[in-house]
Amino acid sequence: MYAIDATGLTKTFRGTRAVDGIDLQIDEGDIVGLLGPNGAGKTTTIMMLLGITEPDAGTVRLLGHPLPRERTKALEKTNFTASYVGMPDRMRVWEILNVFSGIYRAPRGRVGEVMELFDLTPLAKRTITQLSSGQRTLLGLAKAMLNRPRLLFLDEPTASLDPEVAQRIREILLAIHREERFTLLITSHNMSDVERLCRRVVFVARGRVVADGSPAEIIQRYGAEDLEGTFLSIANEARA
Repeated sequence: MYAIDATGLTKTFRGTRAVDGIDLQIDEGDIVGLLGPNGAGKTTTIMMLLGITEPDAGTVRLLGHPLPRERTKALEKTNFTASYVGMPDRMRVWEILNVFSGIYRAPRGRVGEVMELFDLTPLAKRTITQLSSGQRTLLGLAKAMLNRPRLLFLDEPTASLDPEVAQRIREILLAIHREERFTLLITSHNMSDVERLCRRVVFVARGRVVADGSPAEIIQRYGAEDLEGTFLSIANEARA
């Protein structure tokens, strides 16, 4: 069974085709990067995969559940976080995690587990305004892991972070993945994230899939030195 099985996804906004017939099948337990230049259709695709935006055409199944009919069941085993998702400034770390623990119906003791996992225990009484950008990212990831998701969406997980913090977050994600074998779909402009985390990359441009394979396969296909060079080639083609 696919963790994500999307066929023919199409979405138009104000006469502009943001997503133009995207097919995306991702095996359970895989780590996949969804890449492309700004305006390529990545965020719209994710919003449709999560059932937040309804496609004009196409179908989506998450963990075997068809959307929108079984969206509630699918989201019980799914989660999402992004570097740009804000938290209430005046709430403390432990309060935020406790609130979301109730929303997700997480098992008793799960808040303590994720705080330990992401090194947040010493920060438990700090408010959001007292956290660095890296600490906020860790909190977002901890929140997303409260329900032990089988499918996790990460949108720009290390944006604006220094290399040391970004590497730490990648290491934590890989360690959790080795233990829990969840499926991970990442969108990022940080090619270090993609090369170090993803087994497969899917490039989109102008709302369509233009390349799909392992990082090494895609690099070779475009004759680039690395994934960043490939990204630039695809972005230049999309602007042509």
